[in-house]
Amino acid sequence: MTMFSTGILVLTSPLHTLPLRIAPVLSSAAQLVERTLYVHLHPGLNLGSGSQPRPVFIPPVVDLSALITRLYSNAADVCGHLDVRVLLTNVRTQSAACSGTTIPNCPFPTPQSLSHSPEVVLTDFPLQDPGQSHQVTQCLQRYTGHCYVCSPSLQSVLLHPQLMRLQEKEEGLKESEDKAEPLETYSDVVVGGTFDRLHGAHKTLLNISCLLANRRFLIGVCDQAMLKKKVLKELVEPYSLRTQRLQEFVEDIKPSLQVEIVPLDDPYGVSVVDPLLQCIVVSEETRKGGMAVNKKRIENGLPALVLHEIQLLKDAHHTETEEEKISSSSLRSRLLGTLLTPPEDASHIAPFPYVIGLTGGSGSGKSSIARQLEALGAVRIDCDKLGHEVYKPGTAAYHRVLEEFGSDLLNGDKTINRRVLGRKVFGNQERLKALTDIVWPEIALLVKNRISQAREEGKQVCVLDAAVLLEAGWTDMVHEVWVTVIPEEEAVLRITERDGVTPEDALRRLQSQWSSSKQVGHANVVLSTLWEPEVTRKQVRRSSCQECWVYTSALHEII
Repeated sequence: MTMFSTGILVLTSPLHTLPLRIAPVLSSAAQLVERTLYVHLHPGLNLGSGSQPRPVFIPPVVDLSALITRLYSNAADVCGHLDVRVLLTNVRTQSAACSGTTIPNCPFPTPQSLSHSPEVVLTDFPLQDPGQSHQVTQCLQRYTGHCYVCSPSLQSVLLHPQLMRLQEKEEGLKESEDKAEPLETYSDVVVGGTFDRLHGAHKTLLNISCLLANRRFLIGVCDQAMLKKKVLKELVEPYSLRTQRLQEFVEDIKPSLQVEIVPLDDPYGVSVVDPLLQCIVVSEETRKGGMAVNKKRIENGLPALVLHEIQLLKDAHHTETEEEKISSSSLRSRLLGTLLTPPEDASHIAPFPYVIGLTGGSGSGKSSIARQLEALGAVRIDCDKLGHEVYKPGTAAYHRVLEEFGSDLLNGDKTINRRVLGRKVFGNQERLKALTDIVWPEIALLVKNRISQAREEGKQVCVLDAAVLLEAGWTDMVHEVWVTVIPEEEAVLRITERDGVTPEDALRRLQSQWSSSKQVGHANVVLSTLWEPEVTRKQVRRSSCQECWVYTSALHEII
């Protein structure tokens, strides 16, 4: 079966029957499209009449809003790998359609360019006579080409054979005799959020906001100050990438809108000072935030915004440690233990044993993960222990440290008192560098010896347990970098309990190290020990089974 990167699905069924059809239609479409699926709504479109139909404006109604929510919910369940986007260019009130420069009843004066050019057009149009198949597919191609800029080799597929079983159910559905309830729309609409890794809940929020907005759509996006309390904040996409994806998505679904994307440094942003805003779109859990915005607006002498509330989407695939709703934090947690970035070229070092460089901040659980890998069969190289070795009397580092920092470092047994040495370098970057310039190269030599020994013993994998892996520049000795992360407050708690120091001392220790975000920037794999030990074990096993690793066979030896 031919697969297409991008497709466009033209839904022609009446609105009242579509809820039953969405899941099977999306499931069928997912068998043909593998990346992006655009959805174009034209209820009642007749592709088999013999005359070429033209796109028309369809009015925004309450049922349409509910349908969009259902569509994204079903998409998350049956085709979560697809980037589904519901297009709204042809959805507009009659008054808006007849104003300005837009030609009345013609939503596409020229074909609309989409960010991904469709290669196939699909439809749920029910074919009454099999002999009409060619005529209908040709009609569908011409209709789609009138609406959107498509691939020159655009193909068309009728999904109706897979949908025949729904007809009996649909025959029992009667269209309401009452006129569809119109949806109240507004000139200027605002939303706010993190918008990390755009998912179905985000798209529902954005689509319904675009449905409500006639002129301007203002989007506040959480910047650094608003990310501090986010779960796995180190894995949140950069602000620039999140805004770029937002811009692309909104321009696809409703290009007529004036879109403004602004950073959010506090929970309110410009929503409390912009006099033109009329409506704010919230979810069940952010309604209180919307009410707080209105309180501030009233204090600022501005009218309150209409709060339009949408439903949260349930995540049918969530685990016990994840939220029941579709959320970015759940998506980030699923990245733990997966290959985030391909390993860099390591042709300068021997392919075996495969060396994993494991690092993380104090209290992050790095050593517990190293022990798990050791239990799976990897050779653990503990750089903290090697650090003790280089200070032993008679070693090269021992003599150089005494020359640099003085003999008053010595204990009665001629060993170096590392606490005294620590006080000499603490807070003094120049003296600290003088020490690390002596010690780190010596530790690196010991590491290389341990790796060579493992190779001679026929070991397949080594894990280099090193708190200063990145700072010391030891990445040239490893094939991959793994980083462990936990929230700062949890790290402080662990350090105080483990080492008996004050929270202030623990925090100072953390602040003297590379931040977890900086470390993650160098990581191939990220793990976290924030949850129960079994959750961490699953991450480690997932990491050890990555099929995309260059040296998979070596890793399979240890699991």
